[in-house]
Amino acid sequence: MADIAFLLLTFFLVTTTIANDRGLSIQLPPPPEAQPPEDIKVQERNMFKIQINSSDALLVEGEPMSDVSGLKEMIKKFIMNNGMDPQSSDSPEKAIVSYKTDRGTSHKRFIEILDIIQGAYYDIYAERAGVTNSRWRELSSDLSVPENQVLYDKGRGRRPDGTIEIPMQLSIAEPTKVGN
Repeated sequence: MADIAFLLLTFFLVTTTIANDRGLSIQLPPPPEAQPPEDIKVQERNMFKIQINSSDALLVEGEPMSDVSGLKEMIKKFIMNNGMDPQSSDSPEKAIVSYKTDRGTSHKRFIEILDIIQGAYYDIYAERAGVTNSRWRELSSDLSVPENQVLYDKGRGRRPDGTIEIPMQLSIAEPTKVGN
C-alpha cells in the first residue's frame, strides 16, 4: 500500500505544472560593457520628462500634475508631433519619454505611471494597425501567428530594412536617493 501511495505521489508531482508568474514586460538594456559608449546628444525638445518624488507627487515637463487622466494624451501628442510644434518632438523616432522616480516613490504609483506611458504607445500602435488597444496587447503576446506579425509590423511601422518608425523609447532613469 505504501509503494502504491508513493508511486501516485511521484506521478502527480512529475505531471503537475506550476503556473509561472508573469512579471513586468520591460526589455532591459544590455550591460554597459556589451555596448560601446555613444556620444549621442539628445535635443531637449525630443525628451518628454516625467518625474515622481518620494511623496508620489507628479511633475510632467516641469509642471506639477495632480490628475493623471490627461497624461496619456499628452504623451501621444508629444510622440506623434512630427515637428509641427517647435516645443515638441521632431519625429516619433526621436521622441523619448524619460521617467524618473525617487527611492521613496510607492510601487503602486510607479506602475500606474508606467502603465500610462506604455498605454500611450500601445494606443498609437493599435490605431495604426486598425485594432483596439486590448487586441493589440493580445496579438503582440503571440507573434508566431503570421496575421499577428503582419498587424504588429504595421502598427510599429517596420520598414523593409528592419528599422521601426515608432520605437517605444522609454528611458527609466536610476531613482534618486532622496526619499524615505
